[in-house]
Amino acid sequence: MECEFPTVNATNTEIKTILEGVKTIAVLGLSPDSSKDSYRVAEYLKNAGYTIIPVYPKEETILGEKVFRSLAEIPFAVDMVNIFRKPDALDAIADACIARGDVKVFWAQKGIVNNEAAERARNAGMRVVQNHCSMVEHRLLHS
Repeated sequence: MECEFPTVNATNTEIKTILEGVKTIAVLGLSPDSSKDSYRVAEYLKNAGYTIIPVYPKEETILGEKVFRSLAEIPFAVDMVNIFRKPDALDAIADACIARGDVKVFWAQKGIVNNEAAERARNAGMRVVQNHCSMVEHRLLHS
């Protein structure tokens, strides 16, 4: 089946605006394993000055931050959700972002695309980025 929506929903200018505007990033699928992409990206973003909120089914802390089991458990505002999960998980993640009502950016990492979930997030007022690495994009802005 052909994709009805483009896989990348943000221009370079929009990505720059997103990365300059967000402060709090929930990282879904943040592994405690330092060899994993999710860990390396989250560590980079934390070192770049963002507040990182790990969302993972196990562990108590990752990168020195309290781990939450779901987006719904986070008791404070979340600017951006940075997703390291399989594309089929994005439907439920989009719904959780919409239910929170405070998520401004729905960001699916490199290789992760679910256009239906992205469209729901966009229709709920979120900016959407798919198939882009937040670390790579941040480095490009600051090189």
